[in-house]
Amino acid sequence: MATEHKISATGRNDEGKGASRRLRRSALIPAIVYGGDAAPQSVQLEHEKTWIASQNEWFYSSILDLDLDGKVQKVLLRDIQRHPYRQQIMHIDFQRVSENQAIRVSVPLHFLNEDKSPAGKAADVVVMHELNEVEISCLPKDLPEFIEVDLGALAVGTIVHLSDLKLPAGVEIPELKLGKEHDVAVVVARHGRQEAEETTEAPEAPAEVPAAKVAKPEDEK
Repeated sequence: MATEHKISATGRNDEGKGASRRLRRSALIPAIVYGGDAAPQSVQLEHEKTWIASQNEWFYSSILDLDLDGKVQKVLLRDIQRHPYRQQIMHIDFQRVSENQAIRVSVPLHFLNEDKSPAGKAADVVVMHELNEVEISCLPKDLPEFIEVDLGALAVGTIVHLSDLKLPAGVEIPELKLGKEHDVAVVVARHGRQEAEETTEAPEAPAEVPAAKVAKPEDEK
């Protein structure tokens, strides 16, 4: 079971762009909580505490305990808007979750023992992480903060697919229900020379330029 993570917020009644600008000037973040059986609710969070929380991986892939005016709600982060160049969060969307309803969440992949594997020890071998996260479906109580991918036995020429991932109990990957073509590669180990040959595209041949047609002067009469 995932570790509990608690963040605090307070309700607000002011709406609109002007109200949001005032909140940001006061080091607060405008946010909204929606979903479940309750109506959407506008809230505000302290920027500094939320910014610190947002530096952690769990902030994006865990069930959060949102303490809203003393009442705790289970929520997921669904959207976060940042300033284009300042270290500032502009707006956050949270979705309420029900303990009896399955949720879909993208969780990070943690790759283990790659340096100890045959592929990791071999010279001129490239180990490529094709995916760094995966979308899963589960009940909130079964949501893992991440999924471990043990690469200790990874050999040259090996491909680790989605179906090879070891998932916690109660967790599934919806993509795999769509057919074998959706069982995509997660990790690929191949020789560096082979990788270079496959990724280097041959230069396109220049298009043939038709020879210029030279008008011949008519024979003088």
